[in-house]
Amino acid sequence: MTRIQQKNRDLILTGALEAFSANGFRGATIDQIAKAAGLSKPNVLYYFGSKDEIHKALLTTLLEMWLAPMQQIDPKGDPLDQVLGYVRAKLMMSRDYPRESRLFAYEILQGAPHLTEILGGGLREIVDRTVAVLERWMNEGRLAQVEPRHLIFSIWSMTQHYADFEIQVRAVLGEGRDPVAEGAAFLDDLYRKLLTP
Repeated sequence: MTRIQQKNRDLILTGALEAFSANGFRGATIDQIAKAAGLSKPNVLYYFGSKDEIHKALLTTLLEMWLAPMQQIDPKGDPLDQVLGYVRAKLMMSRDYPRESRLFAYEILQGAPHLTEILGGGLREIVDRTVAVLERWMNEGRLAQVEPRHLIFSIWSMTQHYADFEIQVRAVLGEGRDPVAEGAAFLDDLYRKLLTP
């Protein structure tokens, strides 16, 4: 793929994020995606054959982005530092990419019609590899014994809550408070207490 082709694909996916975030999958149109991308409709359809294809490509890209911090957990690193680093990375992603988080959550709530094969395949493999590392650390007495998959689920839910329910979080905390800074301190303390052997 040439640089121009990659640039256009990126523009389309960025425009799709805007259109799907504003209108949902059913409400978004190729015309809206093209307008948001600054490209013509035929140009969009040159790169992606349909709205479904654009949506799936966007969600796949988002899933890869969400999973990147998990793949950076270093099996040779300090276990607590690695898990807490993962928690911080996920929280920062919620701060920096709230629309992406909400779009992904919406897809899951709809039954993940565009992600079923990915969720059952690639996602499970990455989680299984991470679980193996966590279990080894737990068996070595370097992390407290907890069910590792549910530990991962809790990290996902606790960090993505700050994006998916941002309006609620800000309403409850009130003016002048930084939800992510406060959340980072709370989550660090929570997981440190949970996982220290």
